Amino acid sequence: MAQIRIPKKNTKPSSPKRRSGAGKVLSVTAGGVKTGYKIFRKLPLKTLFKTGIFLGVWLVIVGFMVGLYYLHDIPNPKTLLKANKSHTIRYLAADGSLLAVQGNTYGDELNYEEFPPQLIQAVMAIEDRRFFNHYGVDPIGIMRAMVVNLTSGRVVQGGSTLTQQLAKISFLKPDRTIKRKIQELILALWLEYKYSKEEIISMYLNRVYLGGGYYGVDAAAHGYFDKSARWLNLGESAMLAGLLKAPSRYSPFSNPELSKQRANQVIESMIDAGYITEKDKKVVTMLPRTQPKGNSAYYFIDWIAARVPDYVGNVEEDLTVVTTLNPNLQNLAASTLKKWMDDVGKKQKASQAAFVAMSPTGEIRVMVGGKDYLESQYNRAVEAHRQPGSSFKFFVYLTAMEQGFSPSDIFVDEPISIGGWEPKNYLEQFNGEMRLREAFAQSINTIAAQLIMRVGVREVMKTAYRLGIESPLAENASLALGTSEVTLLEMTQAYAHMANNGRSLRAYGITEIQNSHGEVLYRRSGDYSEQVISPSALVLMNQMLMAVLQEGTAKFVNIDRPAAGKTGTSQDFRDAWFIGYTPDIVVGIWAGNDDNSPMKKVTGAALPGHIWQEFMNTAFEGVDSSDIPTSTGMLPFIDEENQIQPSTNVPMDSEEKKKSFWDRILSGNKPEEEVHPNAFPVPAPNAPVDSQDLAPPTPGSTPGQEPHTPENPEGMQDQPH
Repeated sequence: MAQIRIPKKNTKPSSPKRRSGAGKVLSVTAGGVKTGYKIFRKLPLKTLFKTGIFLGVWLVIVGFMVGLYYLHDIPNPKTLLKANKSHTIRYLAADGSLLAVQGNTYGDELNYEEFPPQLIQAVMAIEDRRFFNHYGVDPIGIMRAMVVNLTSGRVVQGGSTLTQQLAKISFLKPDRTIKRKIQELILALWLEYKYSKEEIISMYLNRVYLGGGYYGVDAAAHGYFDKSARWLNLGESAMLAGLLKAPSRYSPFSNPELSKQRANQVIESMIDAGYITEKDKKVVTMLPRTQPKGNSAYYFIDWIAARVPDYVGNVEEDLTVVTTLNPNLQNLAASTLKKWMDDVGKKQKASQAAFVAMSPTGEIRVMVGGKDYLESQYNRAVEAHRQPGSSFKFFVYLTAMEQGFSPSDIFVDEPISIGGWEPKNYLEQFNGEMRLREAFAQSINTIAAQLIMRVGVREVMKTAYRLGIESPLAENASLALGTSEVTLLEMTQAYAHMANNGRSLRAYGITEIQNSHGEVLYRRSGDYSEQVISPSALVLMNQMLMAVLQEGTAKFVNIDRPAAGKTGTSQDFRDAWFIGYTPDIVVGIWAGNDDNSPMKKVTGAALPGHIWQEFMNTAFEGVDSSDIPTSTGMLPFIDEENQIQPSTNVPMDSEEKKKSFWDRILSGNKPEEEVHPNAFPVPAPNAPVDSQDLAPPTPGSTPGQEPHTPENPEGMQDQPH
């Protein structure tokens, strides 16, 4: 039998792997470590000493060269005490109260003793527990962070100390490079050498960004909690400390639940670090509920901010802008609008609204660009171009009064056709003979269409442009029913001329601008004002606009003082308007949907009218009222050349007169033309209608009609008014 020979265990391998000297020394395998150890054991002690010195010297040289390389463009640390703040603009209301601060917000520079102890502890617990025990760089903290992150399988802790973070936010760009990290370490060591621990953490807390444009814990405390950082409690301190990791992600405004969870993590870290006990935790049963301020004034601030450079040029210093806004009226308007929109608006499928109020001379007192600024910053008061519906009839009737028509003139409400366009009334009913006063109050479409043809489409356009309309208007007869799009601010400004007794004005929101030294860079002076509405036409229009509230489409939203106004509703209930005024204030309100979808039979009186009514009754409760001039004798001036003249117009009570009138109307289909206001820089004298200048509207259904007011105001939602 053949014998099987078993090789010995220490049999030398036939083809051993070759190893370099470095491999023998540095190999992490068991055999490599043994081999390296044997080699070093055989080396003389003197040789090892010389090698160590040689390597140490080279390490110092290399480190020095690397340091020089990264130091050549390092920022000057002496600039640390000069906080690099961007320019800010403070906006003040008309009463001097602070409306908003635009740009980055900075609070007070607090000393170490002024910070609450729990705030210091919260920051250290979550960011740098060994802050008072290291020299700017913490190897132990780095190792602990590595262990925690490896155990958690994700980045839970960072290795940067508070000193390193101060260096980063004070000097360096947020680049994630080796160069920046080395510079950060160098600067951290310099900071530790130059300043005390108390000074370092104070500088950090006064400069760190905490979201929302807030730099420093004092600015953040004011922004999130309406208090100074000096008075923060444990829960509030924990919430601010939790923001340091990711201010946007943990913002109590945009992510309140996530912010609360993060604050709880900070409190647990404080317990783990021994700063507080479980008993202290029980005191914080409810962390601060920080609800964002729905400041509707931000719509106004955004609007005037774009105009500041027009007065002072490029902003290169801190500014204080004094505005015309009335904070009490602003808050009242915003709350009233939201109340009605959340109730009636929601039921009637109206999702948005806008509100503008100004003094008779143009100072904007209220501007609400939408239901909620936090949800949408789109300013519908100045940016949304919408069809004004029957509220545009104001320009038609004013033009007629200036041409010598009278509210007592009689027109016939009957079916008509203008170049194939057949305007209809809201209820598709006709009332026969009506005086212009009644036709205006009841918003009769057929008579408005007749009237614009009598006075001239271009003359109506000139009137609108003269009173501040800047949007291009389409030159056709349907302009009388408000088919051209305009803004709420434009319409409110136009009606303000009535409250200003026919004198010119421009809406504005800034009265003064100062720099940080108190120097006045701009101050609004009294504008030159001229008579742009004749006194005779003014008082006649006052009579008719008051009739709208007394007996017309808005009689159920009348108020307990002399007032005038006009409702407006566009095609298919897509827009609802109400513009009303007293001798003290002019208010314009729009309601609709941003996507231009129809509402559920919402008219100018049904929703905007009720918002106006509640606002006016609340705002002017207990305030003495003034009369609206309805005769030239009530005006503060007398213009003998513009006294009311008897109308030379006669009722169209004969077929011959009707035929003569309609013969002047163009019957063709001229393309619609957009005419810019600059086309008529100066109002032209009264002129007869030129049929060659008229273009018929596109045939179709009739926008602009306001229905007769129902006798039962409770039936508002089913029978709009």
